[in-house]
Amino acid sequence: MTERYGTSAQTARVDRARVHAWLSQQSYWAQGRSRETQDAAIDGSRNYGVYDEDTGEQVAYARVVTDGVTFAWLCDVFVAPEVRGRGVGKMLVAAVIDDLEPLGLKRTLLSTGDAHGLYAHYGFAPLADPSKMMARVR
Repeated sequence: MTERYGTSAQTARVDRARVHAWLSQQSYWAQGRSRETQDAAIDGSRNYGVYDEDTGEQVAYARVVTDGVTFAWLCDVFVAPEVRGRGVGKMLVAAVIDDLEPLGLKRTLLSTGDAHGLYAHYGFAPLADPSKMMARVR
């Protein structure tokens, strides 16, 4: 079913209003995020989308924060509810991994509350020693 969809890493193609609505209203991690904050996050990141090839409509989004050499953080991964279960999430994560591969990054991290199986398929695993990780949350 994914043959009707295509991926893009062109930031100019991101439907910023749609991505903001998804993340600020439907995600569990970015509830209430302002449009200004979301736009700044898009501008400071590598952005990926999945698009309906017939309509041009964006149906999924992800962004990566990276130095482009040693480290990346995959975040804000969201698939529109109406296309879930059609392989769109797999297509999106595969596109991200393929785009980052030539950079030779030593480590790519992410955080998920519900998609462990999806990410495991692409080589992500729980941290061997999560006690080494720390966070400052505001």
